[in-house]
Amino acid sequence: MKGDQTGQELLEEALRVLDPNVIGFEIDFQTFDLSLEHRRKTNNQVVYEAAQAMKRTGFGLKAATITPEEKGDVGSPNAILRKEIDGKVIIRTGRRIPGVRPVAGTFAPISVIRMAVGDAYGAKEWRDGEGLDEIAYRTETIDRKTCRAVAEFAFRHAKKTNAKVFGGPKYTVSPVYEGMLKEEMDLASQKYPEVRYEPQLIDATYALLINNSGDPLVIPALNRDGDCLSDMVLQLFGSIAGSESILMSFDDEFNPQVIMAEAPHGTAPSLFGKNVANPMAMILAAASLLTYFGDAKASAASRAIYESVIETVREGVRTSDLGGSSTTSEFTNEVISKVQTKLEVWTTLQGF
Repeated sequence: MKGDQTGQELLEEALRVLDPNVIGFEIDFQTFDLSLEHRRKTNNQVVYEAAQAMKRTGFGLKAATITPEEKGDVGSPNAILRKEIDGKVIIRTGRRIPGVRPVAGTFAPISVIRMAVGDAYGAKEWRDGEGLDEIAYRTETIDRKTCRAVAEFAFRHAKKTNAKVFGGPKYTVSPVYEGMLKEEMDLASQKYPEVRYEPQLIDATYALLINNSGDPLVIPALNRDGDCLSDMVLQLFGSIAGSESILMSFDDEFNPQVIMAEAPHGTAPSLFGKNVANPMAMILAAASLLTYFGDAKASAASRAIYESVIETVREGVRTSDLGGSSTTSEFTNEVISKVQTKLEVWTTLQGF
């Protein structure tokens, strides 16, 4: 799914890494132009077509797009995509970037499992009264199925990564609304007794994260809490461009059904056309998709890409946001070279 400005430029960098000459096999891409101009031209029809394609194939790779602020315009393509594929959670993981000093000594990975729909997003809003007597209202909703998906995936992810489920909503102030997610977290804890569980109110979660350094954490969160929290978590590790963002829908057993990967950042118009933006998150987004293909070659390519990105940064090839002077294309070139070397070596050593 093509995007806007720097978002599209970084998608093209990620696609360079997924070239058959790099990863050793071909991916059959269906392309949809989700640029603002084309969304306006098709009155968002192209967004619905992209969503249907993801439902057919199970996968999507999306560039960052512009969401216009004007009322009555085409709005957010992400909101449409999430609704159409029945997306339930968004996963963003902050992890150590070698050579980049994390904030407050944060070293262990932190995954935010964010509710993908409902809550403050798409809420009905209105105002009554005039002057100083004017009152603003908003009606927000969450549903138990989505809360269960967030809690279930959080505990499964924590079990897989040997992490602790930590944090949660402000259930003391909002026992009916926010308490629904807490209820599902508690139920999931009973289902997965082997997973460490330390529920915290959202404000305490923010405060305690600044002091955390040792334990890998998985944090289930409401939609807007997770939006804010994931940005902060990624920045704790040095850059919002340091991790992929994954949207998932699930089957009735809460197994992944549709996976859409993208970068967590926006279109960065100030960097457009300058070849200086960090492609790390978009490349990692591409790698993350490969892990769900259920294919040995794809799994090997995914691992090679992840390792190559981290090694590239460690060796000092960094864009300016990470304190380096490398261009976007120079960073990608180095990643491609490392991926090709790794896959060639691993193939040679098969059977040893």
